[in-house]
Amino acid sequence: MRSIIIQKIIKKHEDKFRFAIVGAANTTIDFVILFLLTLLGLNVIFSNIISTSIALIFSFFANKKFTFKNDSAKTKLQFVYFLIITLFGLWGIQPIIIELTRTILELFISSNSYLLVLFIGKTIATCVTLVWNYLLYRKFVFNDYAKDITIK
Repeated sequence: MRSIIIQKIIKKHEDKFRFAIVGAANTTIDFVILFLLTLLGLNVIFSNIISTSIALIFSFFANKKFTFKNDSAKTKLQFVYFLIITLFGLWGIQPIIIELTRTILELFISSNSYLLVLFIGKTIATCVTLVWNYLLYRKFVFNDYAKDITIK
């Protein structure tokens, strides 16, 4: 009985589990590139734009094929929607959260802990954009809505 309930829960939330797997891989790509570029001396915001751009391309194809198992031929339209949603989250929401977190944490943590503060800020920003992305990808990108619209 217990295993049947667990199987039903897994089946019901299957796309969320796959989204978490893709998100973990995507976040790893993003964080590794961000910290490498920052350690090489590049500006944090510029480094974040580069790291998120690379992760974004991976994320689109992994979410389309693996998470949402979407076979729509409207890949270009989906990518446009995906870009709008993702870029707003990554380049609009994330920098604000990273900067707010830095400002708040620097009141309590030594300025020598720059990477720790960046890590905390990036983690919080990633959690917020994770929810943002899942909800909007599911509703507008990888569903039948995109199939009904034609780009001329």
